[in-house]
Amino acid sequence: AWATAIFHGIPLLLLLPVVLFKSSRFGWPGISFHLTGFSMGLSLVLYSTAFLYTDVVRVVALYYLTPIWGAILGRIWLKENISRERIVGIFLGLAGMLIILNVDQGLPLPQNVGDWMAIAGGVIWAVAATMMRQNSQADPLATLASWFFWCTALAVPLALLMQSDYALPNFGAFRNELPWLLPVILLIVVPGYFAITWGTPQLNPGTSGLLLMTEISVGTLTAAWLTSEIIGPREITGIILIRLA
Repeated sequence: AWATAIFHGIPLLLLLPVVLFKSSRFGWPGISFHLTGFSMGLSLVLYSTAFLYTDVVRVVALYYLTPIWGAILGRIWLKENISRERIVGIFLGLAGMLIILNVDQGLPLPQNVGDWMAIAGGVIWAVAATMMRQNSQADPLATLASWFFWCTALAVPLALLMQSDYALPNFGAFRNELPWLLPVILLIVVPGYFAITWGTPQLNPGTSGLLLMTEISVGTLTAAWLTSEIIGPREITGIILIRLA
């Protein structure tokens, strides 16, 4: 939880001067804007914290049911049709994910607090994506700053509650990580998050959730590249199905 706060608190500080400089363009954000940022932040905090309480495979599988919730919310909230193509895409994406995650060992039904955090995070992200679609005229930079703010604001009290002494951690170790942490944040975190805040409002919530499943394919390939994991027929089949979706 402290890692989540740090990974979003630092880019918030880096973006703050830009946001303040451009604040005249944003105007005074309304309640809908803050609710969107809060939903985005809460979803990510739940997702990242869920890994502490359950298996990685279960977190990924339960969180990435998001395309289903997004398509349903888009239909109910935004009156957007759920086309046959979108249904096929969601089916292919979920099938690919479950194949990669070894569904033959059993469906990952929620069984503990980590599982429920993962599935709640996915549902809340679908809500956030629907709100972003509804407020598609919002400045993506302002949305990005709001996302970083709420991730940090929610992660800090969560981290304190998860400890028994309510004490701040020793930031000496954190300071030693800055030489690699700052480049990662500047070159990967900020551009990646900005792409999401710009692109998501342009898409149906179900479609954006489906495209974010690319993370599973990339994660599988990266694991094979950086670790001793081997990509076999099962992983290749799952990646192909997600790409088809």
